[in-house]
Amino acid sequence: MHFPTLEETVGHTPLVRLKRITAGRGNTLLAKLEGNNPAGSVKDRPALSMLEQAEARDEIAPGDTLIEATSGNTGIALAMAAAIMGYRMVLIMPESASAERKQAMAAYGAELIEVSKEGGMEEARDVAEAMIARGDGKPLNQFANPDNPLSHYRTTGPELWEQTGGTITHFISSMGTTGTIMGVSRYLKERNAEVQIIGLQPEDGASIAGIRRWPPEYLPSIFDARRVDRVLDIGQHEAEEYMRRLAREEGILAGVSSGGALGGALRIAAEVENAVIVFIVCDRGDRYLSTGLYAPES
Repeated sequence: MHFPTLEETVGHTPLVRLKRITAGRGNTLLAKLEGNNPAGSVKDRPALSMLEQAEARDEIAPGDTLIEATSGNTGIALAMAAAIMGYRMVLIMPESASAERKQAMAAYGAELIEVSKEGGMEEARDVAEAMIARGDGKPLNQFANPDNPLSHYRTTGPELWEQTGGTITHFISSMGTTGTIMGVSRYLKERNAEVQIIGLQPEDGASIAGIRRWPPEYLPSIFDARRVDRVLDIGQHEAEEYMRRLAREEGILAGVSSGGALGGALRIAAEVENAVIVFIVCDRGDRYLSTGLYAPES
């Protein structure tokens, strides 16, 4: 009898139909529950992929120190992967990240270095690059690492195709590092070039964990705009309101970027008929409870 190890449980997450938040016009809304991964987010997939592939190429070996800039979910996933595989993990992140995220990373044994809220992920990436240049550790660099989108090409994309029986018409994903949308787009377009790939970025002034509008000089090099058919701007209030609705009307406790993804899915649904619209629920909402985002609006 085969008993799986923890890393073997990454992926194969549920795809569920929304029941109370409906789009009408014959459309079906489906949520991919990535919070069901062992470390609680879609980032479990690329985290393991980046470590496993680098190890297979003899670029890293157990006992090495690894360095990565992260806003949260990738850091938690990398901390888990490092614990499984025997690496020391140093994570650089903005101080504005929720307490739950920081505590989860520390629980897995990772070392945290915080940068200012104002500097954000750009400063975190600069600090990581400086540490790597000094020889303090080895990089994974989720923003430029092809093993990031490769994980979604090999797992997330095929899962969605199989789970929808090849009927998926639209795929909605928040864009941060862009690994998810790049890998899934590549796979789905190979199966059916007519599948529409919609990416989400924050409106100017919005601060939504997991979604970024990158300055040109920080745009992830793994990103290829040709793989995205359309980009939607998501507002802060919209993302938070749909996040709360997911929990209260569908029983799906998720983060703000997942609320934004639902908002994007509903926008698309208002334009089409008889479509099968899939959106990514990136993580679980329990890592945001201390932020007060779930409190009723006054």
